Amino acid sequence: MDVSFLGGPQPQRGVGVVAPFDFALDRELWRWVPDEVSLHLTRTPFVPVEVSLDLARLVSEHETLHDAVQALAAVAPEVVAYACTSGSFVGGVAGERAMCAAMSQAGEIPSLTTSGALLEALREIGARRIAVVTPYTRSVTDSLEEYLAEGGMTVTGRAYLGLTRHIWKVPYRDVVDMARQAVVGATDALFISCTNLPTYDVIPQLEAELRMPVLSANQVTMWAALRAIGAQAVGPYQALLDPVARSGPAGMSVSPSGPFPVTDPVVESMLGAVEAVESVVDEPEAALAGAASPGPDGDPADGLDPGFGTGLGEGPYLDDSGGPAAG
Repeated sequence: MDVSFLGGPQPQRGVGVVAPFDFALDRELWRWVPDEVSLHLTRTPFVPVEVSLDLARLVSEHETLHDAVQALAAVAPEVVAYACTSGSFVGGVAGERAMCAAMSQAGEIPSLTTSGALLEALREIGARRIAVVTPYTRSVTDSLEEYLAEGGMTVTGRAYLGLTRHIWKVPYRDVVDMARQAVVGATDALFISCTNLPTYDVIPQLEAELRMPVLSANQVTMWAALRAIGAQAVGPYQALLDPVARSGPAGMSVSPSGPFPVTDPVVESMLGAVEAVESVVDEPEAALAGAASPGPDGDPADGLDPGFGTGLGEGPYLDDSGGPAAG
């Protein structure tokens, strides 16, 4: 069949992405990207260090970023995004700004990071009191909380897994369980950290259940990168992407007498599905039971727990005291 009359493929705009060497969610990034935009990905060099503050510092060194951005410059993207949350918050707000400046200088291309995009997204939705979910160890989670505080945000609650490897294997059910534990008291939004943690499909469910905007690391990265070139991220019923969604569950709050009535049929369907699941699940998932052996900074790290799948299972969810979370 002769297709030459079609005139070739549609012109594409480019977004460059620098990801850590262990990044496994290329396909998730693409799900936020409209058809007229292409992603050009490169990875930082491998270093034999588990997920930790040390790794975050290693993968965010300016020399490393310089080489990665120069490689991307060959395909002339309109913007470059550093897709790593811990690597971009480990140096605080000043460190994040310095990273952006170093990347912009390396390729003469506007640049941004996941953590910088997070603060931009929180300002966009008017959120200041944030619940946080992470797969990290306690020390890395503490560093995220410090970064958010520098950015003018208050962490109202948090849950974390204590993982040092295989983060991309965490199933949605465990992200949902952590979110339910983290959201306590007066909270404006929930942030799910780590670009290696799958979140795309779980965001609408959590927004419907929790009645607040839910942001994730990959979501804010793609939202900010596309916004920088005048494009719009795509995604079903996500408050950050769709202002109309903010007047739905994301715009609702819980009154003293209980939640406001749900009138949106899509939201009602989501909540019905959640309630149906909860009616048959009376006990926490196996992933919540039993502590694993402690990691290098006192967090569960290397014990095998079949609740997380082969090779994962590094322990229960933790509260702010560092002990197993109740429930």
